[in-house]
Amino acid sequence: MTAMEAKSGFDVSYDFHPCYESSNVSKTLRRTSSTMCTLFYIFLGLLSVITMCGNLLVIISIIYFKQLHTPSNYLIISVAVTDLLVGIVVFPLNMYFSLSSCLYYRDFICKIRDSFDVILSTTSIFNLCCISVDRYYAVCHPLTYRSKINTGIVLVMILMSWGVSVLVAIGFIVAEVNQEKCKENCFSDAVLEKVLAPVLSFYLPVIIMLYIYLRIFLVAQRQARSIQDTAKSAVNINNVERKATKTLAIVMGVFLMCWLPFFLCFSFQLLGGVSVSVYETLNWLALSNSMLNPFIYAFFYRWFRSAFKMIISGKIFQGNFPNTKLL
Repeated sequence: MTAMEAKSGFDVSYDFHPCYESSNVSKTLRRTSSTMCTLFYIFLGLLSVITMCGNLLVIISIIYFKQLHTPSNYLIISVAVTDLLVGIVVFPLNMYFSLSSCLYYRDFICKIRDSFDVILSTTSIFNLCCISVDRYYAVCHPLTYRSKINTGIVLVMILMSWGVSVLVAIGFIVAEVNQEKCKENCFSDAVLEKVLAPVLSFYLPVIIMLYIYLRIFLVAQRQARSIQDTAKSAVNINNVERKATKTLAIVMGVFLMCWLPFFLCFSFQLLGGVSVSVYETLNWLALSNSMLNPFIYAFFYRWFRSAFKMIISGKIFQGNFPNTKLL
């Protein structure tokens, strides 16, 4: 194992990126302009554009239409702003200063890239966790929902999401710098970087979200049975339960599909031998969650779809639509 492999935990013994070539003799890295590299950048560029456009639609919709000025939607706009910055900042930085190049040239720009990556990605995850808390009170405690979740509480949630993310990023960078300074006794810093940081920024929020959505699902089942038993409603309980299951499966399934493989791989770096190509692929899969969030948390609602249609068609420039009733 080379010194670079031992230090980073990655297996870099072969050409690992479509846009770079490494020399086993001179231990240098040079860019290539192959067809595969061009297609790779076009694909990632499209992901970035879709991410920016989708989240811009969400932001404009909530800001423009007064009907959407609610505490719940402030959380959604926080997610959209975070994911928009992922599309604007993290995507381009990760495209040009990839993990492959940063393993060879660990300069200041690579640390900046890592900082934005950690802060924005972690904030996006925390915002999704806050949305699950909001949904829990809306479904499980509807009578006290407006008093428990108001604009002030939501602003505190948003500030905490950003604040904790910045602290996690600072800890991550400090641990990384310490690893660069020390020669052999870096195990504690490696544990901090590859175990504690993922626990705080991913595993803990995931456990909280899974627990909350399970509670929501169970309460929704009880409410459906109560409606059927007390009101003799014609509601088909099987359809209600199926819809609730499908909604929660989409929310958590897509989230876990995007993020879990990356964080598992990130943690396993401690054992060494993680392929750079695998790690980078999983990193892009995780970042793609920022592109999917507008579809999951906004397109799912009919009033957002109506707002999007008005924006895309240009109707908002043809008259006074802020007070328009959205379905």
